[in-house]
Amino acid sequence: MYEQLQTDKNQINDIIDYFCNYSKEKLAHFDERDVGIKQIDFGIEPLSKNGIGLFNSLEKFKNRYEKYLSASMGARYFGFVTGGSTPAALIGDWISALYDNNVANLKESSSSHITLETLQLLKNLFGLHDAFDGVFVSGATMSNFVGLATARQWIGKHYAKDIANDGLQNLPEPINIYSASPHSSIYKSLSMLGLGKTSLKKVQTYKQSESIDIEDLKRHLEMQGNKPCIIVANCGTVNTVSFDNLKEISKLRKKYTFWLHVDAAFGGFARCSTKYRHLIENLEDADSITIDAHKWLNVPYDSAMHFTKHLRLQFEVFQNAAAYLDPDFSNDNYVHLTPENSQRMRALPVWFSLNAYGKKGYEEIVDRNCALAYSLGEKIKTSKKFILLHEVILNGVLFTLSKDNTTSQSINEFVSKIKETGKIFITPSLYKNQPCLRISISNWQTTQKDIEIAWETLNNTPC
Repeated sequence: MYEQLQTDKNQINDIIDYFCNYSKEKLAHFDERDVGIKQIDFGIEPLSKNGIGLFNSLEKFKNRYEKYLSASMGARYFGFVTGGSTPAALIGDWISALYDNNVANLKESSSSHITLETLQLLKNLFGLHDAFDGVFVSGATMSNFVGLATARQWIGKHYAKDIANDGLQNLPEPINIYSASPHSSIYKSLSMLGLGKTSLKKVQTYKQSESIDIEDLKRHLEMQGNKPCIIVANCGTVNTVSFDNLKEISKLRKKYTFWLHVDAAFGGFARCSTKYRHLIENLEDADSITIDAHKWLNVPYDSAMHFTKHLRLQFEVFQNAAAYLDPDFSNDNYVHLTPENSQRMRALPVWFSLNAYGKKGYEEIVDRNCALAYSLGEKIKTSKKFILLHEVILNGVLFTLSKDNTTSQSINEFVSKIKETGKIFITPSLYKNQPCLRISISNWQTTQKDIEIAWETLNNTPC
């Protein structure tokens, strides 16, 4: 064995003790860490010929990079829709790395059953019935990709075509996708699937909303005729957290033929709360559903779920033909159900967190985050510096500067100044062609104290 490897193996107990102490010290002081970090030019160092060993590598990391890592898992990171890692999820992630099992190797260990059980726990959490099967993927982008890929296969069946096997070239007409406020990952998925970004036809929204206008959707479907198509419904848009009316969309199936994919990457968590569940009624009418785990579930990055009623179609798309793989269809033979052949135990951090905190724990996180978003929205309503652009729905706050001639440049400059404070992290956006600011509260640690710090920072930062 190479010298450095043997040394690290011999010192593994000391290494673990060192890392545990390091982790405890960092976790104890995350609140003091800057949430936004200014970019610097690190340069690229050459690869060492002989290696410097693990302890020296840890010291090099601390000296070179550690102080420039942001507290994005902390209570005042309000950019995008980002959760942190609950204590239980953190332990689950460490154990996942410790055992390093490949979930796709079905009969090799208990890892695939852990995944199957965790998906069942998630169905319980979201109130999804047994018609749905699920898989873990790397994020909402890949979950949307899986849903649209399966929808593509479903449309092929209407023309007696196997698109997964033969491609799109023999279809009699292009596939149309309809959506009002699609996430950018939908366009990326359409590009990867060969359907093309222009295959998405934008449906109008209701005035002062990002929700789909049902009458305009009917108009599009009427023009579509009896051809099969795909509707991407959005439950929790990035800017306003608007929800498409799934009940009304589902009624259209009496007359039109379509696959209903629901992008509920973070809005799906409304189903955890008795107070907000009404926002996403009829989720069970979907053919496929995207829900992101590293958002409001508060587990480490690289984790999302995809649920479908059409697992055999999904199998047709992602089946992997190799002599060393079990070729059979099942709901836990994940090598044939996702884009990845190999995948880590993404389920384990989720399993730990769900078991540790249960339904009530996640309902409390959702309700608390939403109450905090509402309280911040009320502060903005009374402000002379800011204008609230949309009533707060769930956990998102959309606002802009009240000064005349607010531009994208002035918004970006304000965001940069906020970032330099290190106290909070927010992101710029654009809503109905108006440059704006957005805050999303989805971290399990966030309290009213953090909202007070955020409000003070927003008011004290010049614009």
